[in-house]
Amino acid sequence: GTHDVDAFVVIAGLGGGTGSGGTPVLCRHLKRIYREPVYALGMLPAPEEGRLYSYNAARSLATLVNEADNTFIFDNSAWKNEGESVKSAYERLNEELVRRFSVLFRAGEVGKLGVGEMVIDSSEIINTLRGGGISTIGYAISDVVTKTQKKKGIFATLKKRMEPETTLTGEDKSAKIIGLVRRAMLGRLTLPCDYTTAERALVLIAGPPEEMDRKGVEKSKSWVEENISGVEVRGGDYPLESMYIAAVVVLATIGHAPRISELLEVAKETKQDVIKSKDRQSTMFEDAIDPLFE
Repeated sequence: GTHDVDAFVVIAGLGGGTGSGGTPVLCRHLKRIYREPVYALGMLPAPEEGRLYSYNAARSLATLVNEADNTFIFDNSAWKNEGESVKSAYERLNEELVRRFSVLFRAGEVGKLGVGEMVIDSSEIINTLRGGGISTIGYAISDVVTKTQKKKGIFATLKKRMEPETTLTGEDKSAKIIGLVRRAMLGRLTLPCDYTTAERALVLIAGPPEEMDRKGVEKSKSWVEENISGVEVRGGDYPLESMYIAAVVVLATIGHAPRISELLEVAKETKQDVIKSKDRQSTMFEDAIDPLFE
């Protein structure tokens, strides 16, 4: 049953025939059968993969935004290194994608360290994504500085005794969290876009409990709210044992993304070329002998 399911996520590459055609259909049928929201995660093909792939992706995306409750986009061209093929970058791109969603999908879960000081659960994510359309995710990570690295040897031990352990004050923690959120939002998004056009946003900080700071999360939310078109910004933290602190920023229902505009333009040109090609084929035999049957 689906009694413990919060939502469905359909993941597919939108450039090929199966993903581009099947994803909107699957989302439509899931919404007809279940009451839980249905989200899509679509990967856009890089331009060098060919115009046909861009055409498929544009048609699929135009349909998908009307069938899924919200659509996350990952743009291969924005993450592929120059001169690198999509095939060789496949594993690295998947890791980048999973890293972001693994933090986001932990929201509200109860781990070994309990719940966060400011809890974000699945309902908060659902409310953030309820506007539909296209969404993108930002991510940033920082080392934990309150724990010193273990060093071997007598001199390392003596040095450690002489040096005080590095700790952060409340203000330092706040500044670090705000800096992480800024990097996540202003850095490489899964779909580069004009972040000021986002209607809603969600901020999630994950890391050791001693690194969390309520004031830092609140200030981060305020900063994000000042920089998007909407006023709904949710935020919270998720405690876990780690040597890193991660910040995830979801920008929901964005209004403008250059890559989407470019994709739609390529699709229009490709469609015109296909029509012209069909016209040439139809005129080739106009003056020929009669066909066997019509």
